[in-house]
Amino acid sequence: MEFHKLDLRVGLVKEVEDHPNADRLYKLRVDVGDRDITLVAGLKKFYSKEELKGKRIVVVYNLEPKKFRGVVSQGMLLAADDGENVGVLTPLFKVRPGTKVELKE
Repeated sequence: MEFHKLDLRVGLVKEVEDHPNADRLYKLRVDVGDRDITLVAGLKKFYSKEELKGKRIVVVYNLEPKKFRGVVSQGMLLAADDGENVGVLTPLFKVRPGTKVELKE
């Protein structure tokens, strides 16, 4: 997928639960402005539930839903990984859930 085709939006993490069928995954409920979506994310090793809840994150909004060990994920969050650590991409200031993230020249 080409970068300009991605619909990136700010999401607000409202709930974080352990994935019922996977030790390394969380199930997140994320407000993306017009609705709440479910995301499955492999962040357990790097973030506690409390660190994620209330965090504004960048979400790939226009992906086809995909099932991960029985739970449907309706998008994907963006994160950076240096091989040892993972950092979730977040806006520098508070913006409304659903705000589009765009690449500017």
